[in-house]
Amino acid sequence: MKRSHGLITAVVATAAAGLLAACSGSTAPKPQVAADGAGFGTLPAQSGTPKPGGVVRVAESPGAGPNYIFPVTPAANGSVYNSYQFQNLMFRPLYGNAIGVDPKIDLAQSLAALPTYSDGNKTVTIKLNDTYTWSDGKKVDAADVVFFIDVLKAAVKENAANFGNYTPGYFPDSVASVSTPDSQTVVLKLTKAFNPEFFLQNQLSLITPMPSTVWNVASTGGAHLDFTQPKNAKAIYDYLAKQAGQVATYATNPLWQTVDGPWRLTAYNANTSGLTMKPNEKYTGPQKAQIAELQEVAFTSESAQFSQLRSGQLEVGAVPFTDLAQAPTLQQKGYAVYGYPSFGFNYVVFNFHDSTGHFDKIIAQSYVRQALAHLQDEPGLIKGVFRTAAVPSYGPVPAVPKTEFTPADASTNPYPYSIDAASKLLSSHGWKVVPGGQTTCTSPGTGANQCGAGIPAGTPLTWNIYYGNQPAVIEQQVTALISAAKQVGITIDSSSKTFNYLIQNFSVPSAPSNNDKWAMMDFGGFSVSNYPTTNQIFNTTGSYNEGGYSNAQADKLIQASVFGSDRNAVATEASFLSKDVPAIFQPNVDSVYAWSGKLSGPPGSFSALSQYRLNPEYWYFKQ
Repeated sequence: MKRSHGLITAVVATAAAGLLAACSGSTAPKPQVAADGAGFGTLPAQSGTPKPGGVVRVAESPGAGPNYIFPVTPAANGSVYNSYQFQNLMFRPLYGNAIGVDPKIDLAQSLAALPTYSDGNKTVTIKLNDTYTWSDGKKVDAADVVFFIDVLKAAVKENAANFGNYTPGYFPDSVASVSTPDSQTVVLKLTKAFNPEFFLQNQLSLITPMPSTVWNVASTGGAHLDFTQPKNAKAIYDYLAKQAGQVATYATNPLWQTVDGPWRLTAYNANTSGLTMKPNEKYTGPQKAQIAELQEVAFTSESAQFSQLRSGQLEVGAVPFTDLAQAPTLQQKGYAVYGYPSFGFNYVVFNFHDSTGHFDKIIAQSYVRQALAHLQDEPGLIKGVFRTAAVPSYGPVPAVPKTEFTPADASTNPYPYSIDAASKLLSSHGWKVVPGGQTTCTSPGTGANQCGAGIPAGTPLTWNIYYGNQPAVIEQQVTALISAAKQVGITIDSSSKTFNYLIQNFSVPSAPSNNDKWAMMDFGGFSVSNYPTTNQIFNTTGSYNEGGYSNAQADKLIQASVFGSDRNAVATEASFLSKDVPAIFQPNVDSVYAWSGKLSGPPGSFSALSQYRLNPEYWYFKQ
């Protein structure tokens, strides 16, 4: 799931010695790290007697506010902000994640028991737990699961981009038939056998039961349709997607008021994406909301957001890297401050389909990608800029948080920072390297010491990069990359856009008409599945393969992760990708948040903020 950069980001240390003092303003506090060497600040224990009521104001990520309410979410709107901080509060996924930082499913947060597999893993049986109800009083049942699957099938048949998590041949294509032996049981017959871990964590986790007796209409006030008929399912999808496109009506459209989560939407600002939620009084899940109102407050800049946090106008908000040194001041004001790396990765995307200046041919050369990887000084960045409030990340599966699927070499950099190594890679492959000037191809051809296929003589190493305009330090990080590239004669022109603009306009799968408008992009990265295959991200046909990366060996390893029985396959896949450089991987930094000392709740409900997840139903004001 797409996300903006972690909230502590900065420039490469070797290019930032002078800049660091200007950004920090004073000496940053020494992080109190967890046993695994990661984490910033202190996670307080739950305390105090709950006082019912009160309003909690949570800062949205600047420029990345929620903007899509329908759980069948298009690729252009696919983000953690829509799923984790908006939709999931109202519409619970079939399988929910643990509250905290551990990347695993928690049955206490799920609507069903773990699935059982039979017929050589081609039959999957799901038993709902019979505890959830919709706000209209009806049980969440098997039909609501089938409804989601049938509507989703209609959506992706119409256009693959209608569901961001869709990859052809996978869910829901992989479901040959569905049956419901009883109101709380769903049986899926699959087209082929999948790795059970993959199918649970990466496919079944995509299901969000939807109110099948309310949303099964094709017009406002229209007849309720049999959604199991493909023609009806298409009509229903078209109607619901059209309603979801009318963002100004989110809080007033009766459709979106039938919820099974702990919250219901009461106000939504179509211009800013700011919103207000109140408790769903009929919620039957594990924890009813104890506060009276949740406000997600929109901001256009992290400086404005932090200013309101510091002045006490927010109960919960991010602590940007540029203001990290003020953590002690926040603590003196009674705020708790804590951060931890999220389970995912940040990266700079290469557009393998941008033909401008022959960039597609240039970036297809593995030596070019390796040279660019050598321009990233992760150890220096972590020590000199993040002051250890980050961990190395050289591939799609981070070293922290560590899981059973973390590769053994996750903390080993295959291409350590070296301007000299980058220069030698280029010069040994037919380029005349001009430090501070313009490097050009002087030996075209496909030989071992030549530039590579499709690169004419005289081609310069020059292209563009688009990056997110928030947090502000993203620009500094991009500036450092541009500076390092210039030392080997690579010219990179930069432009900034909002997070939402980038993910909607620059994507090979979902916005191919713009392929020749961008060469590189830094929108942030991804929160990955608990079973962290990159099937959707670096598979040739992946729906979130933003730059159109394609490698036969990568596809083969991904296939092993998805269909094989070897639990180590996904680690092998990640290790290969780290070396093949489908993108420039960046440090996995601590996402640091502060929250009012007047608030309390289970520690995991606050540490989950670092994983982009909101669990405000567990929070309460203290007496």
